[in-house]
Amino acid sequence: MHLEVSVKMNSVNKKKLIGRLNIYRSVLILLVICVFATILSPSFLSVANLFNVFKQITVAGIVGCGMTFVILTGGIDLSVGSILGLAGVLASGILESTGNAGAAILVALAVGIGCGAVNGFFVAVCEIPPFISTLGMMTLLRGCILVYTKGSPIPIKVDAYKFFGKGTVAGVPVPVIILIILFLIAHYVLTQTSYGRSIYAFGGNREAARLSGISVRFTEWMAYTLNGLMCGVAGVILTARLGSAQSTSGTGIEMDAIAAVILGGTSLSGGVGFVLPTVVGAMIMGIIDNILTLMNVNPHATNIVKGAVILIAVLVDKKVKDLSAKAE
Repeated sequence: MHLEVSVKMNSVNKKKLIGRLNIYRSVLILLVICVFATILSPSFLSVANLFNVFKQITVAGIVGCGMTFVILTGGIDLSVGSILGLAGVLASGILESTGNAGAAILVALAVGIGCGAVNGFFVAVCEIPPFISTLGMMTLLRGCILVYTKGSPIPIKVDAYKFFGKGTVAGVPVPVIILIILFLIAHYVLTQTSYGRSIYAFGGNREAARLSGISVRFTEWMAYTLNGLMCGVAGVILTARLGSAQSTSGTGIEMDAIAAVILGGTSLSGGVGFVLPTVVGAMIMGIIDNILTLMNVNPHATNIVKGAVILIAVLVDKKVKDLSAKAE
């Protein structure tokens, strides 16, 4: 009897330890990478360079914030880059014709919400696999961007709009402030609201969530809609920072966002993870980009490193799940 209790206690303690390592692993990885970055390039720790890193990660971080909701449901969204790009070019088109920054931002947010809601409809209501439906949406929206822009950039000349990408408040870049606010709101939603609890229940076991009275279709649909909203915000920030809307805006951002979420400890199988560590994951990807740039490494090599990071992160996620299963 005592032996059985002891085994159970050891199993519980082991599971708790694995859970803590899963939560804080992104911080440990970040610290290790910062140490190596400092050794490889002394200029890495300069104030100007660190601010540059923070500004660079805002777009991928915000998209990653929305992607966390989707991945917690056990889904995936490959169309985030195209949603971001479409929101940005349509907002820029409104600016070019009206000069109204407020209207342009509202259009970008509406486009993001609308595209996210369509993704959610196909996934939650039509029950099309997320990979297939969002892949189709990615191609469709990228075609819309090319048709609208005709392959040419749309310049942005309204300073009020550029403020959201280049402005500062008390020395802190506005995109960084927006990033922090959005992540705090997302953290509150996931940890302090019934919808947040529904997300975790849905991702953990869809059938059990349905039997407990949770509206599984609404929960999944809303996750994709919120993700679309984040893409709309990111589209505004990216175009405002660049001073123009490019037909290629947002290309490849889905990989950075997914990598940030996985590195942040959110499980690809859903139901396990937190949104705040996604910021740390985004910082890891941003620092990798930054250190390769400081070392004058071929820009194309960045994709090699990012791909390797994603594969390693997925492998670690699998090992952690295996250990957790054994602990049970």
